[in-house]
Amino acid sequence: MPMQAFTRMTGLVVPIDRPNVDTDAIIPKQFLKSIKRSGFGPNLFDEWRYLDKGEPDQDCSKRPLNPDFVLNQARYQGASVLLGRDNFGCGSSREHAPWALFDFGIRALIAPSFADIFYGNACKNGLLPITLPEDVVDRLFDEVAANPGYALTIDLEVQTVTTPSGETFTFDFSAGLKDRLLNGLDDIGVTLQYADDIRTYEARRRSEAPWLFA
Repeated sequence: MPMQAFTRMTGLVVPIDRPNVDTDAIIPKQFLKSIKRSGFGPNLFDEWRYLDKGEPDQDCSKRPLNPDFVLNQARYQGASVLLGRDNFGCGSSREHAPWALFDFGIRALIAPSFADIFYGNACKNGLLPITLPEDVVDRLFDEVAANPGYALTIDLEVQTVTTPSGETFTFDFSAGLKDRLLNGLDDIGVTLQYADDIRTYEARRRSEAPWLFA
């Protein structure tokens, strides 16, 4: 499945107001058997989102919801920007965590800091992790709480986050990762950019060492 490009978006914000959210909370271990990348959205934050224990291939539409968890609250339905606290995505390096977030509909994450491996996995799967200063994140949490329907506009090309009032914050981002996200390139996509060079090399090696291809 090709990676979706990320350029510019305006999205409803859902706040996860706790630090050190680990990948086992994002997608619990019992759901890691599949490697299809899709279908994980219903089990995002499974242990926080439901009142029963989730199992693979379970019909989540019939499960009892935890009414206190933000993803279940009406004002946050359809959210595509997740606002988090320090060290979001810590714990094991499971790639299923960004898969679950993306499958749920999240396209961007904002926090003061992210776990390194999660950060890389997010970028490789079409999610934009944005690091902003803690005082700015505090303000955004306050504004989200005070304003139902609070949405942010995120522009990766110019690296800005803009609030409904028009206030703009800039964020740093790796030029290489930016190019990948803007063009929707995962590791395979990046490699295929050099397909002609790879074919030329393989043809030369076949003529130089034909015994390797026997």
